[in-house]
Amino acid sequence: MTHVVSDNCIKCKYTDCVDVCPVDCFVEGPNMLVINPDECIDCAVCVPECPANAIFAEEDVPADEQHFIALNAELWHAPGWKTLTKRKGALPDADQWNGVPNKLEHLKR
Repeated sequence: MTHVVSDNCIKCKYTDCVDVCPVDCFVEGPNMLVINPDECIDCAVCVPECPANAIFAEEDVPADEQHFIALNAELWHAPGWKTLTKRKGALPDADQWNGVPNKLEHLKR
């Protein structure tokens, strides 16, 4: 199994989760992180570290966000998306976007 980054990460991109990941499975895009499902060891240490509560175990992804399982699997190897190994600042307006629902239309690939 793997963990999945969901909708609430879009336009926030907090990276607190990156510092605790023992296998460097987080991949950074322009305005979201995703998890490389081939690298994730299902340790769950990232889940409580996410200020946006946007990380779920694959089996716990909410029904209305199931498409993020495939999206993480697709985007971790998308052109321009790079493995992130160290925490960095969130997007400038992250706190304003945290908790805003249905942000998929704002995802930059």
